[in-house]
Amino acid sequence: MSDTDSFINEVSEEVRKDKLYKLMRRYGWIPIALIVIVVGGASYFEWQKSKARAAAEATGDALLSALSAETPEDRAAALGDYKSDGGPDQRAVVALLRAAAEVEAGEEAKARVTLGEIAADADVPALYRDLAVLKSVMLPGAAPDTRIEQLGPLMEPGNPYRLLAIEQRALAEIEMGETDMAIQTLQDIIADAARTEGLRRRAAQLIVALGGTISES
Repeated sequence: MSDTDSFINEVSEEVRKDKLYKLMRRYGWIPIALIVIVVGGASYFEWQKSKARAAAEATGDALLSALSAETPEDRAAALGDYKSDGGPDQRAVVALLRAAAEVEAGEEAKARVTLGEIAADADVPALYRDLAVLKSVMLPGAAPDTRIEQLGPLMEPGNPYRLLAIEQRALAEIEMGETDMAIQTLQDIIADAARTEGLRRRAAQLIVALGGTISES
């Protein structure tokens, strides 16, 4: 290689280095910024997870503390004071637990109000609203025809509480003196493939107690 070629190569190399240096000065901040974003994003994500975990633990501790109260009256009061920040689902579960404590304490009127609030809350999923209606119907005090009317939507096909609602309808029919109608309602439960063994047994016992004959298809 001649001295001229060597000089040209050295100059070309210096030019390339100079261009690379200029590019690094102009765009070198980009990879650094990307590294900062990735590291910062990962740290923020971990902080969010830690914050959510701490909130969930605090919520669980507060709920367990309320449920650990010695008397049902104290449990109902503690659950009433409990401030749920877990959304409609958690709010509904806490209210259902509160209603159960109120029933245990002999405060059916309060329980009916608590259950009514759940049933009327449009933000609460239908699963909990229907359960609140069913539990409310099972409380003493309401007229049987009123209970049957309330049970109407729950007895629709596809409702998860359909057979339990039909059982409550049979009990209301018995209370109204409609014995034959109640027996037929109970027979419908026995004939339903979706009924549980416990529900079938209760329906059969009621049919016998009413003087009917059990017929299973």
